[in-house]
Amino acid sequence: MNIEDFDYDLPKELIAQTPAEQRDSCRLMVLNRENGTIEHRHFHDILEYLKPTDCLVMNDSRVIPARLYGVKDGTGAHVEFLLSKRIDGDEWESLVRPGRRLKPGDSVTFGDGKLTADVIGYGSDGTRKVKFNYDGIFMERLEELGKMPLPPYIERESNDEDKDMYQTVYAREDGSVAAPTAGLHFTDQLLEEAEAKGVKLAYVTLHVGIGTFRPVKCENIEEHHMHFEEYFINEETADMINDTIKAGGRIVSVGTTSTRTLESAAYKDEDSGHYLVKAGHGNTGIFIYPGYEYKIIDALITNFHLPKSTLIMLISALYDREKILEAYKVAVDEKYRFFSYGDAMLIE
Repeated sequence: MNIEDFDYDLPKELIAQTPAEQRDSCRLMVLNRENGTIEHRHFHDILEYLKPTDCLVMNDSRVIPARLYGVKDGTGAHVEFLLSKRIDGDEWESLVRPGRRLKPGDSVTFGDGKLTADVIGYGSDGTRKVKFNYDGIFMERLEELGKMPLPPYIERESNDEDKDMYQTVYAREDGSVAAPTAGLHFTDQLLEEAEAKGVKLAYVTLHVGIGTFRPVKCENIEEHHMHFEEYFINEETADMINDTIKAGGRIVSVGTTSTRTLESAAYKDEDSGHYLVKAGHGNTGIFIYPGYEYKIIDALITNFHLPKSTLIMLISALYDREKILEAYKVAVDEKYRFFSYGDAMLIE
């Protein structure tokens, strides 16, 4: 398939630059695959579409304030770090800007000197391997000095509001450098109401890496290689999901990261004949595009995605590609807000 098959026109003014005033007040487009309809609702209406037999699966990874601004020792040059992956202990892979200024042996000081970093080598894709030095607890220093790593299409500096709003209400496992944005719309009250309705709430963990912002550069999408990301599914969550599948209930995935986690952990259970999910840690580079047959998920709550992105390819594998592009055209005409802080879509 050609990359151009996943393109669409998006006026720049529809790219959301700030979050909705209330998390669940954003708009919700509902695509029904069975009858081909499109409905326009608000996110707090999502409960009307969830059934007591459903299992709602969310990614509880927490975004770390991974963007750091520092000064190169010896020259005073200003540099920017974007932490991308913890290697081991205090060693991280980091994007650096401007990259030409930092080579192995260089050191950088952040803020008041409570945090410093030594460049110890080159990582993958132009990153640097760095080792941090600090007193106390690293995450406390990062919370004090770091900023939320807003995606490049949000053309402003992050602020205190982002520390709350660019984080799901159920985030608990540190490790992402981008939010699992479909979950940003849920409130504690909405989740409580879903649970009261009988919906099972299950949590998986996939730490979102910088690869989520990398464009597909090859014309033939099948030649694209995904970055690997770590995920974890505990036994309780796996049992909850598998019990739902065996009972004939729906698995409703919140976001593409939860979807990639579940589909990566799928295996065929010979006894029941069902595809189930396996508990444990894993690394996934799964690339889902049209032609892929979903094994676990039955419905998807997601945001509106960038043209030509792997994410629009993923949802086009769940529903017909042309139907998805038609829905996106409707969203543009109806002036929906797009991307991370934008509106939501339910594909059922």
